[in-house]
Amino acid sequence: MAKAIHMMIRVLDEARSVKFYETCFGLKISDRKEWPDFSLTYMKNPENDFEVELTVNKGRTDPYDLGNGYGHVAFVVDDLEATRAKIAEAGYQPKDIKTMNYDGKPFGKFFFIDDPDGYKIEVLQRGGRFQ
Repeated sequence: MAKAIHMMIRVLDEARSVKFYETCFGLKISDRKEWPDFSLTYMKNPENDFEVELTVNKGRTDPYDLGNGYGHVAFVVDDLEATRAKIAEAGYQPKDIKTMNYDGKPFGKFFFIDDPDGYKIEVLQRGGRFQ
């Protein structure tokens, strides 16, 4: 049986990205490895062992082209409104909270935010299929 263990994103400024993921989602650095040309910083929280891997290619100054294939990564939270308020108070720009219905019934309540490198993140209210 396969198990998802991490997602990797390329970032320009490690400190800026660490601060974002720590402030917005409570992720902490769980490991960091350094090579001559790049570094890998792994972040997670105590709730699970899935990690966000931040890859910094040394010497890169141009933003990455995210292309049109990447969609988003999602985080689930216990209190969507409080999480959105906390993120906004920290100076980030979360989008408005939306509700999605399916077959006339609530399916999900969420908002989006872009990380410092432009990666889209969906933040969902815990409930239903989103546990």
